[in-house]
Amino acid sequence: MNIKIEKLIKQFAKLPRVGTRAATRIVIGLLQDKTGRAQLLANALMDAAESIHPCPVCGMLTDTDKCEYCLDETRKNGQLCIVRDLSDVLVLEKSGVFHGRYHVLGGNLSGVNGVTPDDLNIANIADRILQENIEEIIFALPNTVEGKTTQQYIISSINNTNVSFSELASGVPLGGDLDYIDDGTLTLAFGGRKKL
Repeated sequence: MNIKIEKLIKQFAKLPRVGTRAATRIVIGLLQDKTGRAQLLANALMDAAESIHPCPVCGMLTDTDKCEYCLDETRKNGQLCIVRDLSDVLVLEKSGVFHGRYHVLGGNLSGVNGVTPDDLNIANIADRILQENIEEIIFALPNTVEGKTTQQYIISSINNTNVSFSELASGVPLGGDLDYIDDGTLTLAFGGRKKL
């Protein structure tokens, strides 16, 4: 196989949830497409890589000073939902179960993988609580050892007694990711969240 095609397949295969077979199909499909889709994709990727950056407040990706969620005044309801990554925000938004502010950590603490608090977007949570009058922190982290460890670390690092903590209720299976939960289950889990 052509070296350039192999190189492209290897790059696509490094993407989350894309294996070598899927990467091969994507690359072959793009390269055989006669409509110019490959060039449009390349241009869109270059534009995004040059202009998109994490929101300095919440960690969501944006191409402006602050993301749309931080700029939306209707989301100032005293609730802050802490999620692992951007895909979790998209899942929650699609379901329509949450209308407050988000905080994207960029992962979970993991001794095995060497992920420490300094590697995650944790440092400014305490400041956000004060600046945004946060009354409730809702954890929508994976129901895994890493997710629970991250949750406990954040709770222990916040010395504000006026804040209540809650997590998603039953319906989120042990080891489950928000990506794989249907909207109905997510709505029940969010609505029935339990205090910590």
